[in-house]
Amino acid sequence: MKYHEKGFFFLHNEQFRPVPLAGDFQKLGPNTYAFQYDDLNELYGRLSAIGSLLIRDGWNCSINCSSQPGAFHAAGKFLHLIRHREMVNVIQQGEFKSHLQPIIALEDFSLYGYESLLRAENNGERINPAELFEVASLTGFHSMLDQKARKSAIECRQGQIDPGKKSFINFLPSTIYNPEFCLRHTFKIVNEFGVNPKDLVFEVVETEKIDDVNHLRSVLDVYKREGMKVALDDVGSGFATVEMLSLLKPDYVKIDRSFINHCDQDEQNQEFLRKVMKIARELDIFVLAEGIERKEELLFCKEIGMHYAQGYFIGKPTAEAMSPFAESQFV
Repeated sequence: MKYHEKGFFFLHNEQFRPVPLAGDFQKLGPNTYAFQYDDLNELYGRLSAIGSLLIRDGWNCSINCSSQPGAFHAAGKFLHLIRHREMVNVIQQGEFKSHLQPIIALEDFSLYGYESLLRAENNGERINPAELFEVASLTGFHSMLDQKARKSAIECRQGQIDPGKKSFINFLPSTIYNPEFCLRHTFKIVNEFGVNPKDLVFEVVETEKIDDVNHLRSVLDVYKREGMKVALDDVGSGFATVEMLSLLKPDYVKIDRSFINHCDQDEQNQEFLRKVMKIARELDIFVLAEGIERKEELLFCKEIGMHYAQGYFIGKPTAEAMSPFAESQFV
């Protein structure tokens, strides 16, 4: 949708409804009405005041610089598009970068790879990635943003990450409605940059919030078929079962940081982590502890046989790839 600071606003409904917006308007056709506006912020304020009515009664909205409507959007989505238009422009036109956080092998504390974390700016100000993805979801741009994030993560390997070291790349399964079609773009970039697919680990973010497990499995299967590895991120008690992990067959599980926090002292966390390790050994799954912030947590995870780890104690995300423990004297 193109934004116009002044122009014409349009309302349309499939059924006959009283026009909900006060002011002069022109009737363009059956249940379609045009209003002229001089300030987009002022228009948004007026529409917000009747937003619940617009949504309840099924109104669709559009804006244009001419007296003919552009594409219509459901009122709820339209209001989000107007309210968050700066972030929408960033998603559509902005440049994205990936910061890199080191991941180590606990066996000898050597570098195993990096997690790529999306970063974006608007007029020099950093945008919180979580807010960016939330806006993308509200406005229907989550697939575009997720695709751009994957592209940025693959590109950032160039000149920074040696072949053989892993890149852990986040993705949202909900944005991949048809894995055979939606992942072509990703596989094309992998080929263009000459990256060995075995060096890429695609990790499901917010695993515990996923409802459609069968769809998730189909997405993971396509990644694995192309020679890539897959991981479940933020794994908690809901997915840490033999049944769930046997169904999804991930190469890695990344334990939610709430279970890592003070795991050297918290007996409940220790019980959960030992349970996960038992299941992982049975299913040949690698386990990664994330959110390591203390030496004691790191040593406990190593003691119980966890394979990999990341966290601020090991290294923070940075614009350029840094060695683990660059800011500490641990190793």
